Amino acid sequence: MAPRLSGFTRVSSLGPISAFMDRQGGSISRVFKNSGLPLAVLDQPDLIVPLREQFRFLEKAARDTGDPYFGARLGQVVKGKDLSGFGAWVCSADTLQGAIMRSHAGLNAMLQTSTVLSFKRWGQNVRWSIEFVEPESEGRHHNEFLGVGYMIDMIRDYAGPKWRPDVIMTVLPRGTPTTTLEDIFGTNISHGHAVSTIEFDTSLLDHRAIGDISHRNCDVRAEPAIPAEGDTVASIATVMDLALQEGYPRIEWVASMLDTSSRTLQRHLKTEGTTFNRLVDDALNRHAKNLLRQTSASITDIALRLGYSDHAHFTRAFRRWTGVAPSTYRRQQL
Repeated sequence: MAPRLSGFTRVSSLGPISAFMDRQGGSISRVFKNSGLPLAVLDQPDLIVPLREQFRFLEKAARDTGDPYFGARLGQVVKGKDLSGFGAWVCSADTLQGAIMRSHAGLNAMLQTSTVLSFKRWGQNVRWSIEFVEPESEGRHHNEFLGVGYMIDMIRDYAGPKWRPDVIMTVLPRGTPTTTLEDIFGTNISHGHAVSTIEFDTSLLDHRAIGDISHRNCDVRAEPAIPAEGDTVASIATVMDLALQEGYPRIEWVASMLDTSSRTLQRHLKTEGTTFNRLVDDALNRHAKNLLRQTSASITDIALRLGYSDHAHFTRAFRRWTGVAPSTYRRQQL
């Protein structure tokens, strides 16, 4: 696969972006249309999208609202515990130090790849940083500010809802005005650093969670796995799942989401001993079974949703996969 193959993240990392866009005077549907991502992903927070596409989506949202600090403002309304199963698991730790350790241990496996969290003591303070190991630059600073917002919210579960870091260090160039960001975050801003970092007092690490945390425990096994970095087949299959939100996956669209060409994508799949059509068939099989088990949609509606022209074509494909008709499979599952 091309070296620019992106990391991945869950849709939940965008937080309540739809309502936020409305308040900011933008149009979430217009941004989705301009971005190429399916609008249907908003209803599926556990769905996985390329991290690069999230960067670009935030940049388009910033342009749509005319706000150069869109990511920072969005970061003020996000909640760490809403970050799919990962957020609930992290925020159910007894102490802040335990929550930070969980976030480092689980981030790349449960929520988002191509992302590095680092933690070090600096005198009587702690410096907690987030860095994206991702070549895409468009929209990067919005995602960095969004990540900082999640880090701050997580600490507030232990330090109180009005807590603010002593300083936020950003990767914006030195000399960039700080006034607007200081108003947004309510603390000191320092530009020109290698990674985005928040600094706070070491004593906070021993703070215990505020309120009842038992309800935050979750079963993350039910969530779709994040593709491991370098796993070409899993990455392509994940983008196919994204394409299926709007019908039959097209190789040109999948290749564009992975920032490569159709020919290169096919060549890499051949190297892995499979084909694009075989992966599409597997994805359709999996999604058809899920829709039959988990929804009451008619067989015809499911067929159309998966890109089949009619009930008959879908039924023939389903019999090939399972040996039974869709209606029979649904009855068996019930």
